[in-house]
Amino acid sequence: MVGTMALLPPFIRPTRTARDVPCPAAGLPADDEVLLDVPDEHLGTALVAAAQGAYGPAADLLAATRRRARWEDRDRYATRLAAFARSRTEWLDAWRAAAPQDPDALLLAAQLAVDRAWPSPARAELLREVSPLITAAARADDRDPVPWRIALDHARGSRAGHRYFGELWEAAVRRAPHHYGCHVAALRYLASCWHGSHRECFDFADLAAQDAPAGSLVQALPLRAAFAYLTDGCGSEVPRVRLDAAADRAIALSAGFPAAAPWPAEIRNLLACVLVHLDRREDALVQLRLIGPYATSFPWDRLSDDPLGLFLTLRRDLGAAPPAPPVRPSRRTRGERGGRDH
Repeated sequence: MVGTMALLPPFIRPTRTARDVPCPAAGLPADDEVLLDVPDEHLGTALVAAAQGAYGPAADLLAATRRRARWEDRDRYATRLAAFARSRTEWLDAWRAAAPQDPDALLLAAQLAVDRAWPSPARAELLREVSPLITAAARADDRDPVPWRIALDHARGSRAGHRYFGELWEAAVRRAPHHYGCHVAALRYLASCWHGSHRECFDFADLAAQDAPAGSLVQALPLRAAFAYLTDGCGSEVPRVRLDAAADRAIALSAGFPAAAPWPAEIRNLLACVLVHLDRREDALVQLRLIGPYATSFPWDRLSDDPLGLFLTLRRDLGAAPPAPPVRPSRRTRGERGGRDH
């Protein structure tokens, strides 16, 4: 990846490998205690069984999220299970053969098909071929917003127009007005490197956050817009006050989550990253303490081929760095249209 460490302020650019030295900041776990993308206990059980070729625990897990309308958990579990199936498909193949109309198996099949098509130079053409899988998943349970989130990602990758995307968006929010995954998919569509601009992203994110309940993950949507702006070298300028407001809203959201828990870890990792770019080091250190041992690939994999190494470097150098004058938020030039945004 191009210019990995130049993307961050000088005080966290490493001079030694992050794993070579202990973390000096009080209240942080040791480096060797930090884990990347740790699943919660329910997803962990399903992944272990899938590795052994059994789909039962995954089927039970996804069925429970559907019964209880726990759509955020369902989206997160489906994404992780489909990612696992990219290299180990036999358990999902057996599941689909045994229950071809199962809404949960259809959901994973749709997510997996989109994931496989995404890295290809022929992405748009390949994505059009998998449309029937997404349609089948959406029809299998009309209450479920997650197939519509997949449809929104699919529309972005296949370069669908605004009108068609708007129709998908209306269908998604009818099912779950504050579903975070659907909002993130819409935000990505509006990004300057796809179909919109940073200003459109912030306007959409701010309005969605204002309408969402206080504890909803949608409160973190402006933070996603800030991260996109800070790491994307195209588009018009966004006022610093708007970036700080997005971070402050996410800080308030983080304060309502339990400390050192795996499920809010990605929001906190993203928040720490944005705070570092804004040179708000004390606030970033607070989030690192709340993160505990739970590093996540996103957002660090957008900045480095070694996301865990970058996270550990940040922890060490953030705790050790002396105060410095504020710096203008750094931004990078995206090397390829669409990049690794998926």
